[in-house]
Amino acid sequence: MNSMKALVFEQFGGPEVLAYKEIAAPSLEPGTVLVRMKAIGLNYADIYRRRGNYHLAGEPPYLLGYEGAGVVEEVSPEVEGLKPGDRIAFCDVPFANAELVQVPIAKAIPLPEDISFEIAAAVLLQGMTAHYLTHDSYKVQKGDEVLVHAAAGGVGQLLLQLAKRQGARVLGLVSSEAKQGAALAAGADEAFLYNSNWVEEAKSWSSDGDGVTVAYDSVGSTLMDSFSAVRTKGTVVFYGMAGGDPAFVDPRMLMDSSKTLTGGDLWNHVTTREDRIRRATDLFDWLLEGSLRLETPRTFSLQDGAEAHRLLESRQSTGKIILIP
Repeated sequence: MNSMKALVFEQFGGPEVLAYKEIAAPSLEPGTVLVRMKAIGLNYADIYRRRGNYHLAGEPPYLLGYEGAGVVEEVSPEVEGLKPGDRIAFCDVPFANAELVQVPIAKAIPLPEDISFEIAAAVLLQGMTAHYLTHDSYKVQKGDEVLVHAAAGGVGQLLLQLAKRQGARVLGLVSSEAKQGAALAAGADEAFLYNSNWVEEAKSWSSDGDGVTVAYDSVGSTLMDSFSAVRTKGTVVFYGMAGGDPAFVDPRMLMDSSKTLTGGDLWNHVTTREDRIRRATDLFDWLLEGSLRLETPRTFSLQDGAEAHRLLESRQSTGKIILIP
């Protein structure tokens, strides 16, 4: 039986339940490749799963991690277009917190030589989220005024930049002065604090005083305030609930104000290998040309995964956190 080192947990709880130990390595199944991991992205979903907020199938030991990059080690016979030694990345393959990961060909994204494993593991999940939000949920146009919640977070900083490169004026909302600096550094034209009267501030910031064109809301509990901050005929894109459940929306309010509410979930948007590669290629190209910048990721060794979880949970970090096997 081939074995490998992995970060696992046997029961739900705090970061202390995570342990670095030897477990059985995944086998090569039809339509998959085995990838030796070089960098793994840490995401809030990993924390929710570790705490038991999200349903986990199967029996312990449980393995977290969905995003990362590495080198193909073995290829099943019917897989075409990939060979041992190829660099690939992925954003939606389970059990990534390990030395070896079994990756279905449909989810393997070729990684250009000039994009590092660390950057690939830092940009894909959040970058594809920002990509579909600004291209599919609401297509940001030149001259739009865009409000971004949690603007110093991973998706927030990328949303600011993508809206800017599409020609918008962009306003960020953040919870502290330090995060205000991070949002402005990422390209926000202005950044307001949540503890202010931000709805009125956003309206007066807008060019005609009626409100912004679109608000991207990942907080949830702020949804009705987002509606107040967008103009007549404006749009609210709801794609997360980091601050708690949203209030119910009265359809008559939508009718009276001609406003639009749309929801966003990444997995409804990246449904084919072609789509994943198209969006990833855009992100890689923009990184290489400099129109998209990433804060340098914080790296932890995979065996220090508990420490990385503590940092993410503290909400003190602004950039991406990466685990290195």
